[in-house]
Amino acid sequence: MSAAVLARPAEPGTGTVFLRAAGAEWVRLRTVRTTWACLLAATVVIVGLGAIAAADEAEGTATAANPIVSTFAGEYGVLLGQFGLLVLALLAVTQEYASGSIGPTLQWTPRRGVLLAARVAVPTVVATVTGVLLALTADVVALLIDPELTLPLEDAVAGLARIAAVLVAGSLLAVGVGLLLRSTAAGLATVFLLQLVLPFLMQSFGVGWLNDVALWLPGTGAVRTLLGEPDSMSLGGALALQAGWSAAALAAGGWRLLRRDAG
Repeated sequence: MSAAVLARPAEPGTGTVFLRAAGAEWVRLRTVRTTWACLLAATVVIVGLGAIAAADEAEGTATAANPIVSTFAGEYGVLLGQFGLLVLALLAVTQEYASGSIGPTLQWTPRRGVLLAARVAVPTVVATVTGVLLALTADVVALLIDPELTLPLEDAVAGLARIAAVLVAGSLLAVGVGLLLRSTAAGLATVFLLQLVLPFLMQSFGVGWLNDVALWLPGTGAVRTLLGEPDSMSLGGALALQAGWSAAALAAGGWRLLRRDAG
């Protein structure tokens, strides 16, 4: 008698595994209360600061003959409100290390490269899409506050594209730092220092070499992309600076996820 040979089921393809992992990341992200707290904070800051900026501009020089584009509302709002979204992206990769649930996650998705791709993509997309929509809301609110403002389509698209670039770069930086440090506190401190504290603090001293160092920080690139300052840095240079920091953080964090143990 010949023994029946049972064929092993074919393993799912990389695309299928990625979609499953991304779906799991999305479910985990939207079922955690801190996600909604971060989104609420970002909403209040982005729309609120945009409204304040518009109210201040309403007392300024905007007239029907000299209109001002309302995209400044979303840009000013995102300058600070982005941190609620960056915290969201950071927590998406550090919470499991804090709770110890990273072990089961790695067992469920043993292909760490696919897990890394899903873990990077989901919070980055959520943070970027949310930030762009909130910035657009701030721009529209600014129009309602000051009817003398204007919002041409081409200016709106250009402004939202710059905001999206800042949010993508910032989210990737936060995810990379989180994967590298595996600590929420250390990750938050690092991201805040690089994106907000050091760029402004180092330039406030008026020391030449500190100013030079500050120009190489990602937060300076974000400010240049959103507000056009400092003039000494081009938009392309600002985008390249942010991309370089994000790539370095992802390379380091991704290496640790792929090559090191979960602990």
